[in-house]
Amino acid sequence: MATNTKILGVNLNPKKYILYALQDIYGIGMSLSKKILSLVNVNPYVKVADMSDEDLNRVRLEVESGKYLLEGDLRQKVFKDIARLKAIKCYRGIRHKLGLPVRGQNTRRNARTRKGKVKMPVGGLKKVLQKK
Repeated sequence: MATNTKILGVNLNPKKYILYALQDIYGIGMSLSKKILSLVNVNPYVKVADMSDEDLNRVRLEVESGKYLLEGDLRQKVFKDIARLKAIKCYRGIRHKLGLPVRGQNTRRNARTRKGKVKMPVGGLKKVLQKK
């Protein structure tokens, strides 16, 4: 049974199948998880807690081999890409800077995730309604 279930500084959930537990690592999705497990010949539908140390070490070696851009390196690359867009002041960079949707979504009614919480006047809604 696996004792240390840490890969790239991420603790894998022992209750999950290894196929889904690997996706807790930033940069690993379903397809890359399947690819890694097939390369090291590990059953994707075995729970992390039930894996042998040997199997877990093979998975760890494959993930940490440097073939894949994961965790800190990937976060750094994404940050640098966005910083480059902002520096050259292209349309996408300006949208990032203003905190608006970048990929052409509507902002008239939705986009609350990017725009943030609705900003109410200081006095609240009563003053706004009284002025009208």
